[in-house]
Amino acid sequence: MAAAPVGIPAALQERADALLAAHRQMIVLMTGERALDAAEKRAVSAVGQQLFHDMQERQRALVAQAGELSDPATVPALNALLDRIESEPSWFDADRLAFKEFLGELSTRYSQAQSLSGLKLGRRASEDLAVLADIEQAYDRELKDVFGRFAQRGIEPKREKWADYVAKLQGLYSREQILKDFGAIVPYTQAPASASGKEPKEKEGADTREIFGTSLPPKTVVLTFDDGPHARHTDEILEILKRYDAPAIFFELGQNLGKLDAQGKAQLGANGAVAKRVLAAGHTLANHSFSHGMMAKMSDDAVRTEATETEALLDATGRPQSTLFRFPYGARNEAKLSTVEALKLRSMLWTVDSMDWADPVPKSIADRVLAEVDKAKRGVILFHDIQGRTVQALPTVLDQLVADGYRFATWREGKFIVNAAKRPAADDGVAATAGDTLYRESHALVIGIDKYAQWPGLHHAVTDGKAMEQLLVTRLGFKPENVTALYDGQATRTNILRVLNDKLTDPKRVKRDDRVLVFFAGHGSTRKLASGRDVGYIIPVDAALDDLAADAISMPQLQEVAEALSAKHVLFMVDACYSGLGLTRGGGPRGSKNFLSDNARRIGRQMITAGGADQQVADDGPGGHSVFTWTMLQALSGKADLNGDGVITGTELAAYVAPAVSAIARQTPAFGSLPGSEGGEFVFELPAEREGLSGDSLQLDAAASQVNKRIDEANQQAVHAAAAPKAGAAGSTGSTAAAPAVEVMVKNLDGADAKLTLPAAAPLTPRVAAQRANDRGLQLYRERRYDEAEAAFTEALKLQPRFALAANNLGFVYFKRGKPVEAARWFEQAIDMDGSRALAYLNLGDAHLQAGNDAKALAAYTTFVGLAPKHPRTATLQAWIATPDAAHRPPLPATNS
Repeated sequence: MAAAPVGIPAALQERADALLAAHRQMIVLMTGERALDAAEKRAVSAVGQQLFHDMQERQRALVAQAGELSDPATVPALNALLDRIESEPSWFDADRLAFKEFLGELSTRYSQAQSLSGLKLGRRASEDLAVLADIEQAYDRELKDVFGRFAQRGIEPKREKWADYVAKLQGLYSREQILKDFGAIVPYTQAPASASGKEPKEKEGADTREIFGTSLPPKTVVLTFDDGPHARHTDEILEILKRYDAPAIFFELGQNLGKLDAQGKAQLGANGAVAKRVLAAGHTLANHSFSHGMMAKMSDDAVRTEATETEALLDATGRPQSTLFRFPYGARNEAKLSTVEALKLRSMLWTVDSMDWADPVPKSIADRVLAEVDKAKRGVILFHDIQGRTVQALPTVLDQLVADGYRFATWREGKFIVNAAKRPAADDGVAATAGDTLYRESHALVIGIDKYAQWPGLHHAVTDGKAMEQLLVTRLGFKPENVTALYDGQATRTNILRVLNDKLTDPKRVKRDDRVLVFFAGHGSTRKLASGRDVGYIIPVDAALDDLAADAISMPQLQEVAEALSAKHVLFMVDACYSGLGLTRGGGPRGSKNFLSDNARRIGRQMITAGGADQQVADDGPGGHSVFTWTMLQALSGKADLNGDGVITGTELAAYVAPAVSAIARQTPAFGSLPGSEGGEFVFELPAEREGLSGDSLQLDAAASQVNKRIDEANQQAVHAAAAPKAGAAGSTGSTAAAPAVEVMVKNLDGADAKLTLPAAAPLTPRVAAQRANDRGLQLYRERRYDEAEAAFTEALKLQPRFALAANNLGFVYFKRGKPVEAARWFEQAIDMDGSRALAYLNLGDAHLQAGNDAKALAAYTTFVGLAPKHPRTATLQAWIATPDAAHRPPLPATNS
C-alpha cells in the first residue's frame, strides 16, 4: 500500500484503497459479461456477487472508520480523504464512483452538524456527489462536454472514455485472475457435477420445487429485493413501488434486522422499523439467511442456524407466515436445499438479474432488465434495496414495463398472485438531465445568416442561432458534438445540404429512437409556379437574388430530407417568412393517458415558421433577437408547457409562440406536420431549476420584462378553455389536479386556420407540483414580476413544506421588495431545512444588515464565508468581519423599495 497522504490516518487510507481495488475488479470482471459462454457467465455472476458483498463490507468499514461526529480529529481526517478522492492524479474519473455511497453517508451525517467545520464537510460531500452523478451520466451517454461547469467544484473530471478506463483497468487486473482469487476456475468444457455437489434441477414451466417464475402468466414479473433492510434506500423503493401499485418480495438478512439474545429471543435493531414499514406497505418479507454466507460450503447445522435465526427475527416484525427462502448468491446443492426444505421453507431464485450489484450506471441497469424481460416475457427480477443506483433505475424499469402492458405478481399461500399495475400519475422526481429518458440521442443543425453576399443584410440572425444553440446544449439535452452550427459564410447551400443529406440521414449516426431539430434564422422567399402554386425557400448565404430554384433550398427539398431521416421525431424551426408548404395534419395524439409512451411509437415531422409570404420578420425583439426567436427562447424556458406535465411538445410550442408573436409583431407564425408524419410529437423535456436566488441572480431589463408580460397575456387570451390556474399563478388553490384540455387557433402551413388541441396533463404529485411552482417563480422573478413570483414560491411551499430552495427564493423576493425582516425569517427557515445551503446564509446576512442588525449579519456572513470561501463576495465580507466599521461595511444587492 502506498504511504498515506498527509492528514489521512493509515487505517482510513487502507480501507479506502481496498474499496477502490474491489470497485476496479468488479468493472474488469463484468465487462463483456453478456458475450461469455454459459459456464463462464455462471462463474462470473457467482464471483461478482461475492465481490459485491465484499465491497459492501469495505463500505461499512470505511463509514465506521469515519468516527464519531464529536471527535475533533474526525472532520480533518475526512477532509483529507476527500482531498484524495477529488484530486488524486493517478485515479481515473470512474474510480471516484467507488466512493458514491460513502459520500452519500457523509452528506447525510454532516448536513445537520452543529459545527461550521461539519457543515462545510457535509456541503463538500454533497457537491462531490453532484459531480459523480454527472460523471455517471457522461459514461452512460458519453457526454464529453458535461464537465465544463464543474471548474469550481472539488472533483475535476479528466474526460477519459469508458472504453479507455476499462482498458487501463484490464492492464491492472484480469477476469481470470479475479475469478481465481475467489476460488473459481472455468473449465474448457463443462464437467459433470459430482453426486454430492449436484445442483438441483427444476422442471421447466413447473415451479414445483424451487420457484423461478417460469410458471408465471405471459407479461408478468415478480419484483424482489435482496440484502435489506436499508436505513434509507428501502423507504425510497417503497415510495416508488407505491406509485405503480406494484407488490414486491424483500429477502432480508438477519444481521440487518437485529440479533438473538442469550436465551434465543429475537431483538430487532434500528432497521426493524424499516422492515415493519415494508409490511405496512403490503409487501412480503422473506428469508435471505443471517450473514449472507456461501451456504453451499456450510455444514447442514450452520445452514439450519442461519435460516432459523433469521426466521425468528422476521417473525418479530409481525409478518404473516411466509415460506420463502433465497440462497445467497443462488449457491446451493441438494443437501442444503433439503435442509432448508426440512424447515418448511421453499427456495425462490430469479430469472432476470439486474446486476445492480455490479453496474454503477442506473440507465444501464434499467436497459439490462428491460432487455432480459423482453426476451423471456415473464420472470422473477433480482434487485438489491441497499444501493442508490437501484433507486435511480427502478422508475425507468417500472414505467416501461407498465407501458408495455406487464403486470406485477407476488407469492402468497403457495401460489403467484397477480396485480394489475397502474401507471403513476407523474414521476415523483425530476429528470436529472433533459431528454435523458425520451430519446437515445438528440441532433441539431443551427443556421444563422446576417452577412448575405447579395441579399440585404440582417442584424440578429446569428445572435438568434447562437442563443438557440446554447439553449439546446445547456438545458435541453443536446450533446455539443451532435449540434452542427453554420453561421454567415459557413451557411452556403452546399454546406447546408451536406449536413442535411449526409450527416443527419446517416443511419449509423442517427437512429430510430433519436430526434433531429433544424433551426434556421435568415431570409425566406416565395416563388409562384406557372401552375399558380407557391413554393417557399430558405435562402443560403451565397444565393443570388434572381435564381431561387438553383441557389436556394426549397420546402419540397426539406420535406424529402424529413422523410429520409430515420429519427422518430423531427422539428424544423424557421425564423423566416414565406409560404408554399402542404399540411398533412396538425398536432399529435389527443387525450392519451400515456402520452409519452404512445408518442414514442409515432413518427413525427413538424415545422413552425415565423410568418407568411407577404410578411417580414420583426428583427427588433429584446436582447438583440428577432421577436420570433425571442418568443421561442422564452417558450422553451418552460412557458410553453401549457398543460404542466414537465414536457413541451411541438404542438404546445406552436400554441404558445404563434398567438404571442402575432400579438406583438406584424407576422403570423404557421405550424403543421410534414408528409410522412404519423401524428408523433417532437418533445422537449424540461430540466428542474436548481438556482437559489441571491444578489448575483440575473434579471431581464425592464423592456424585455414588459415584452414577456405581453407575450404571456396574448397566450392566455388565445387559450379557448377555462383551464385551472397553474401552480404558482395568482389565485391558485393548491390543488395538484391537472387542467382540462385546451384549444388554440393558429395558422397551418398553407395559411389556413387550424385548431390545436392540447391533451390534459395527469395530476401531479405534491413534490413535482412544488418543483414546477418553484421553476415558474424563478421565471417570474427574472421578469421582475414580484407579486406573481411570490405567489409561485408560496405555492411551492404549500405543496412541499420543507422545500429549502423555495424558502430561500421566497425570502429573496421579500428582500428585493425592501422587506428585510420578513426575508430573514424565510432565510432562517431555509437554513433550518438544509443547514449546508450557503446562499441562504449570505442572503440572511444581507437581510440583517439591511434591517440594521449588524451582530446577526456578522454571524450569518461568518458562516457563509466558511461554507463558500471562493464566492466573489467573500473577500469583501471577510474584510468587514475582521473590521466591522463603516469603512468596511459591505455593499448590499439592489432592492426595489
